[in-house]
Amino acid sequence: MVTKEEALRYLSEVAPERCFWVNNGPVLKKLEDLANFLPNMSEETFKHHVSRDKNDFSSWINDIVGDKNLANELLSSKSKDSIAKKLQKRLTILRNKTKIVV
Repeated sequence: MVTKEEALRYLSEVAPERCFWVNNGPVLKKLEDLANFLPNMSEETFKHHVSRDKNDFSSWINDIVGDKNLANELLSSKSKDSIAKKLQKRLTILRNKTKIVV
């Protein structure tokens, strides 16, 4: 169970030096940025960040954003669709906890 404070932290922008730099793409500052960019991300860019051996999104969420639950959920995901669905589900939970409406 996530606390309101944790949810607020997970939804916040990270420090500029801790942003996620997408290969051939934008700089992501928060989970919402990833959720918005992911559906339009090219397969080539996606495969650069997610492969059989790594998942850069999961690592960033674990190490920088701090949402260990979401990071673990994404670790086994190897498709854009799967990651997008899990990310949207988690964002809904976090927003509901904080009462943030987008």
